[in-house]
Amino acid sequence: MVISSQSDLPALPPTDLWSEELPFELPPESSLPPTDLWSEEPPLESYRHLKQLLLFLSCLERLWQDRNDFFAAANMSVYYSLKQLKSRDFRGPDFFVVLGTERRERKSWTVWEEDGKYPDFIVEILSESTAANDRGIKKQIYQDIWHTSEYFFFEPYKLQFEGYKLLNGKYEEIVPNERGWRWSEQLQLFLGVFEEKLRFFTPDGVLVPTPEEAEVQERRRAEQAEMRTEQAEAQAAKLLRKLQELGVNVEEL
Repeated sequence: MVISSQSDLPALPPTDLWSEELPFELPPESSLPPTDLWSEEPPLESYRHLKQLLLFLSCLERLWQDRNDFFAAANMSVYYSLKQLKSRDFRGPDFFVVLGTERRERKSWTVWEEDGKYPDFIVEILSESTAANDRGIKKQIYQDIWHTSEYFFFEPYKLQFEGYKLLNGKYEEIVPNERGWRWSEQLQLFLGVFEEKLRFFTPDGVLVPTPEEAEVQERRRAEQAEMRTEQAEAQAAKLLRKLQELGVNVEEL
């Protein structure tokens, strides 16, 4: 889908930004903002960036497989104002989660199509070309315009990891625990570096597995259960033989 040129786009509404509460009447139908927009994110910096984003998605979607009240996405455009849409000066987070929404496929996250909802949780994967923006202008937008409750960033080569939560309209750093993990109130999960990747951990400190890791765990549990059954059967057979050697009629027991 090709997005209209600047000259074809409708005029801005009374405010430049579509706010979270949408505190204005919608303009006439002829000047409504565009809908059904495709994501236009640039390519990821490296294979390591890609693996990290796929890790976030696969782990969270498996963990919340029975939930239908969230949307999680990676490398997807977030459209929040016509001014931003025209200028193309800002796109979307590397990974974000919106809570209290319908879990379904989307081409992009378009705020004016989503009841004014913005991401509740964001992670940026830093690189040499994006670090300044991720720490600067993007952080400012997430704080002042989107009012995103939690913002984390992770440098996958230097393993730098920071997190912030919104308090009284300003981001304050989330203090890490003794393991260096940081708590996400929005996800009710810890985030921490494990084997050179940023991972989710349950409140009890258990690693949230990928589907592949969960399959391995299930297979190991099944193998262990089978081994215990075989050991119990072997012990029962050994006891039976011993009783028979002693002349005990086990059928009468």
